[in-house]
Amino acid sequence: MLTHWMARLFFKLSPWRFSGNLPLPPKMVAIAAPHTSNWDFFFMLMIAWYLKRKVNWIGKHTLFKPPFGFIMRFLGGIPVDRRARQHTVQQILEEINTRPEFFLVVTPEGTRKRVDYWKSGFYHIARQAHIPILMGFADYEKKCCGIGPSFIPNGDINADFERIRLFYEPIHAKYPKKFNSNGVRPKASSH
Repeated sequence: MLTHWMARLFFKLSPWRFSGNLPLPPKMVAIAAPHTSNWDFFFMLMIAWYLKRKVNWIGKHTLFKPPFGFIMRFLGGIPVDRRARQHTVQQILEEINTRPEFFLVVTPEGTRKRVDYWKSGFYHIARQAHIPILMGFADYEKKCCGIGPSFIPNGDINADFERIRLFYEPIHAKYPKKFNSNGVRPKASSH
């Protein structure tokens, strides 16, 4: 597989190293964090290619228009219309159920800017699909990227988000001031 060879070459020739345990289940939701730079997408691809996995990711439907739509789909993109948020989880669940393998990579921060709270859609997707959440990372200070532990969400979103927060707390983003590890918690309901 050419992409796996390219990722191995990258880790051999660059100062970056891969860290993580294998094997992986055929379907999972992988967190890609911290997300403070466009370089994070590159490291996400290197990790997926090193693991010999085709990556899937969610993107604004406008990214998939010509002339770049073909490239976005080739890179694993799944277009969603964010104006219809309530349908995003259902759309992704349908994708998961129709494929033998599905490696969905999400950036729960949703932006490269500092956020108060991470989005929780990835959690609900994994929970409803009964598949694990895998913690992927790129630590710019240690020049290390890869995968951490995984777990199947148990429905206690506060406890599960605390587990995630504790994992990402020591990870160094490219732009540390843009990463808020305390934002790894569900936003309080406004009822």
